[in-house]
Amino acid sequence: MTEFITKRLPNVKNDVLSGVTVALALVPEAVAFAFVAGVDPLVGLYAAFMVGLITSVFGGRPGMISGATGALAVVMVSLVAKGNEMGAPGENMGLYYLFATVILMGFIQVTAGLLKLGKFVRLIPHPVMMGFVNGLAIVIFLSQLGMFKKNIGGEKVWLQGYELYLMAGLVGVTMLMMWVLPKFKLTKSLPEALLAILAVSALVILFDFDVATVGSFIRDGGGEGLKGGLPTLQWELFSKVPFDWETIKFIFPYAVILAAIGLIESLMTLNLIDELTDTRGNGNRECVAQGSANIITGLFGGMGGCAMIGQSIINIKSGGRSRLSGIVAAVMLLAFILFGSSYIERVPIAALVGVMFMVVIGTFAWSSFRIINKVPRSDVFVIILVSGLTVIFDLAIAVFAGVIVSALVFSWENAKRIRARKRVKSDGTKVYEIWGPLFFGSISAFNEKFDVKNDPDKVEIDFVESRISDHSALEAILNLVKKYEAENKEIHLKHLSVECKELLYKSDPKFHQVIIDAIDDPRYHLAANPEKFPKSLSEYHL
Repeated sequence: MTEFITKRLPNVKNDVLSGVTVALALVPEAVAFAFVAGVDPLVGLYAAFMVGLITSVFGGRPGMISGATGALAVVMVSLVAKGNEMGAPGENMGLYYLFATVILMGFIQVTAGLLKLGKFVRLIPHPVMMGFVNGLAIVIFLSQLGMFKKNIGGEKVWLQGYELYLMAGLVGVTMLMMWVLPKFKLTKSLPEALLAILAVSALVILFDFDVATVGSFIRDGGGEGLKGGLPTLQWELFSKVPFDWETIKFIFPYAVILAAIGLIESLMTLNLIDELTDTRGNGNRECVAQGSANIITGLFGGMGGCAMIGQSIINIKSGGRSRLSGIVAAVMLLAFILFGSSYIERVPIAALVGVMFMVVIGTFAWSSFRIINKVPRSDVFVIILVSGLTVIFDLAIAVFAGVIVSALVFSWENAKRIRARKRVKSDGTKVYEIWGPLFFGSISAFNEKFDVKNDPDKVEIDFVESRISDHSALEAILNLVKKYEAENKEIHLKHLSVECKELLYKSDPKFHQVIIDAIDDPRYHLAANPEKFPKSLSEYHL
């Protein structure tokens, strides 16, 4: 049996150890995001377990870790607060509205996967991707700074003096171990992150340092501890939340925003892991798996979730590659809740902060500084814009803004490339040879090329180096034809590709009279029908 498993899971040891490391790092993250959303820590831990397990088994990217995330939590704050106001004091209606919203969010994500919308992540330019990882690295870094505060009288204040130096020292030791151990090849058996956590935990316990631990962190936030039972079906959800039009109007906008943020963060993390592992995931499958996970999570009392870039990178850097690593992380997290809470609560927060700081260093695209003077200024602007918006607002707004700006820059640059070379044939016919794409952005420049009133009686427009791209281009050509005809001049269009001719014929029957089909020009046939030409030298008859 062992041999059977080993043959099919050659990386089993690394996957298991990596999963344990990720599970340790998941605990404070899930708890912190639950506090951000205004719900009990177990709601965040259950989400990390259920979403992590389901997406690891059925998702589109082996090795990617999912769970409760800060990007979703910040949106949930308003939802939970408004939901509580809609119920009686102490009824905790915000929590049940959150569960209903997560379920609806899951259905939206499943629909996106079934409609194969995951492929649109390919339209995200590389500068947006760089801005995404830079922004998330900054967000992760800022989220860890909150660990350098302590609760005094219900208020969070910065550590000072000895407490601050001790915390910073333990964080530094953790980071130093993670940096040094791989250089001495001491991490062949255990991931450096896990070794660092165990070593710093032992150091704190041995010398009885008075530092924040996972247990004290939970209690300072108002929780009772890590101990809990198995997730149970939330029957109260069906009796407490009125499933009527008013409820739909309340939760639907939140569900759409959460679904969009979850899918964007997951699909972009999937792309990042693809690059790190030189493999390819399935975006549409990830959408369906993530949506299904959120439906089940909402039904069983979790706050929902999506891919976590920090934990995913910890997993990859620790050697996790297959689905087993994510499964182990989720199962170990549940084991911590059920059986190991007393041990996990003794893990110092400093060790986990050190691990996350190393994740920040590994996540940030430092190459973005080196390429500032080597790429177009518009790309530099997009990187900075996406990074800043990710920190200030959220990932969805940042990515949408980055894609829109990139698209506008692309359109503007292509709009300037429209050219018209003019010549007169021996019979007096004036020929306009059009170069460049013809679309909404280049229409004005295209129209400026023609002198309808002063042109001769016969005019030809040659599209051998141009393509008609959209409805604006169709209308521009039709209006141009009508202008020449209004001046009683003969106009013909030639060298149009098959696709372009089909568009024109469908738009107006007049084009049957002005388009020249019979053309003896090898350039046109090569451009219009490349599949008819040999694909290799062996197909030529030499």
